[in-house]
Amino acid sequence: MNYNEVLANARENIGKLCKACPVCNGLACRNTVPGPGAKGVGDTAIRNYQKWQEIRVNMDTLCAPKTVDTSLELFGKKFRYPFFAGPVGAVNLHYSDAYDDVSYNKVLVSACAENGIVAFTGDGTNPKVMEAATDAIALADGMGVPTVKPWNLDTIREKMDLVKKSGAFAVAMDVDAAGLPFLKNMDPPAGGKSVEDLKAIAEMAGAPFIVKGVMTVKGALKAKEAGAAAIVVSNHGGRVQDQCPATAEVLPEIVKAVGGSMKIFVDGGIRSGVDIFKALALGADAVIIARPFVTAVYGGAEEGVKAYIDKLAGELADTMAMCGAFSLDEITPDMVR
Repeated sequence: MNYNEVLANARENIGKLCKACPVCNGLACRNTVPGPGAKGVGDTAIRNYQKWQEIRVNMDTLCAPKTVDTSLELFGKKFRYPFFAGPVGAVNLHYSDAYDDVSYNKVLVSACAENGIVAFTGDGTNPKVMEAATDAIALADGMGVPTVKPWNLDTIREKMDLVKKSGAFAVAMDVDAAGLPFLKNMDPPAGGKSVEDLKAIAEMAGAPFIVKGVMTVKGALKAKEAGAAAIVVSNHGGRVQDQCPATAEVLPEIVKAVGGSMKIFVDGGIRSGVDIFKALALGADAVIIARPFVTAVYGGAEEGVKAYIDKLAGELADTMAMCGAFSLDEITPDMVR
């Protein structure tokens, strides 16, 4: 199965809200929520994509040809590629009931692990979502990253117990999910977290703790103070706040401020291996891609996920070779403009 076949199949299964576009750029769905769109006028998701397209890569083929190595070491694990699948929740609400969160995560976690990367899994108001996600990660020998919503501390403690049983090599919290409409005024309650809260959560985690939803230098330094092992530069795909900067716009200043003291992931509108290369050149250690993996699952289950991973991997390796970088360590800021 190739990626075009995945897209064609997805259009039959994914429902009316997502168009399974050839490029997931936020234009066709804009402010479609429920659905895959973004909050308000949908500007943030569109801007995320567009700002990566404005960055150009600098070719340099005056290099001795070598085999390209796209592998990444992270938290004691080695991965085939420097990109991961992002967490997505309530797929039956936002896409179609061909999958629910339980069946979606089961496919995604196993397929990513089999193809050399990992999936971040989502969380939800239904406890079975986290239970099933951590079960899937346990079956994949811990190769997955459960992503816990910013509930109150008692609920988070219960979720972390599940995380520990799964053997997950890392755990994340999407702190910006506090802005999701369906989490407001819910039981258990969810909301913003102080540095002291994050310290307590990092201690509960029992594994490298990743704070997802950082968009400022101030936020990055708070996460560092709290003991996070990594951050994800993310505006939640535009789903929690309209009129935000794109992640590509804020990544360089955050990288500079952190100064290598923690790992940095970035998401938001990254759609190709060329985009992945740009993010690495701007200082990210790895990237996260969410919406297109939904299309891949709906379009071909495990085989669809493999097709999308292979597409990204081929584009990344080709860009690295054309720019004279034959390992991730050789990708430098001067390779983009």
